[in-house]
Amino acid sequence: MQNHWIVDLRFDEDETRTTCTASLGGFSAPGVRGLGIARRNPGDSPDSTVGEELAAARACSDLAHGLIQQAAAGIEARTHDSARLIF
Repeated sequence: MQNHWIVDLRFDEDETRTTCTASLGGFSAPGVRGLGIARRNPGDSPDSTVGEELAAARACSDLAHGLIQQAAAGIEARTHDSARLIF
């Protein structure tokens, strides 16, 4: 059996911040989500590309940490020992 997960990034922007939600789609993809926020300094000129890149990076990092936590919980449930997974 082959698994295939798709990372979905969704953005919401206003004048001062960009928010990104990262989620996984596909058969048997875990229901883990990540959130990333980028705030623009009022003195900076608007650049949506930079805000999206930073918010996406933070959302993906949050998603990765959520996956690690879920994997650790699965290991602990099976082994009845504490798991320390390092990111």
